[in-house]
Amino acid sequence: MAKLSKRARAIKEKVEAGKQYGILDAVQLLKELSTVKFGEAVDVSVNLGVDPRKSDQNVRGSTVLPNGTGKVVRVAVFAQGANAAAAKEAGADVVGFDDLAADVKAGKMDFDVVIATPDAMRVVGQLGQILGPRGLMPNPKVGTVTPNVAEAVQNAKAGQVRYRTDKGGIVHCTIGKVSFDPAAVKQNLEALLADLKKIKPSAAKGIYMKKITISSTMGPGLQVDLSSLDV
Repeated sequence: MAKLSKRARAIKEKVEAGKQYGILDAVQLLKELSTVKFGEAVDVSVNLGVDPRKSDQNVRGSTVLPNGTGKVVRVAVFAQGANAAAAKEAGADVVGFDDLAADVKAGKMDFDVVIATPDAMRVVGQLGQILGPRGLMPNPKVGTVTPNVAEAVQNAKAGQVRYRTDKGGIVHCTIGKVSFDPAAVKQNLEALLADLKKIKPSAAKGIYMKKITISSTMGPGLQVDLSSLDV
């Protein structure tokens, strides 16, 4: 039998299989189990009571986390004229139009989020095969195709997260870092869940939020007791 690593032994000793943890206890446990030298993210998986095979039960949206994700986000904006100026003033890292499209085609993509004005989509639409697989394609459903680029840039910089259900009806999202105060992670998770409730598909029946699991980048998954959250 293979010998367990020190970290694996600690996880086996401290994590109770099948237990539901209060959110503050869960985050604190992730802190205790974190032994890596880089700043681990805290990720959440929310199992929703939806049938993702049906288009009217797909859940897609975005949430501005009150305490951010702890990550520095680089934002690119496709806009021109006054909108380009507004994007720059709001803090966008890269702003352009045809020139930015040329950079993307050349593989120059040093950014994490792409925002576009509606009139820019004739240019951005030609980049779908490049931006799409990277999860960078702007979409009005998550607020990245908008005439108000300044607000979109500010939201992205403030820690906006975007999500959609996967084939199993699960939403995956980063809600902070292990170094965050547990109360800050709790607030971020509550903001996400509140938005998920707002966009619950009318066709979804039964229990909507079936299971919530948080984990760190290199750590175990801990099931969260929904009653420990204010949602």
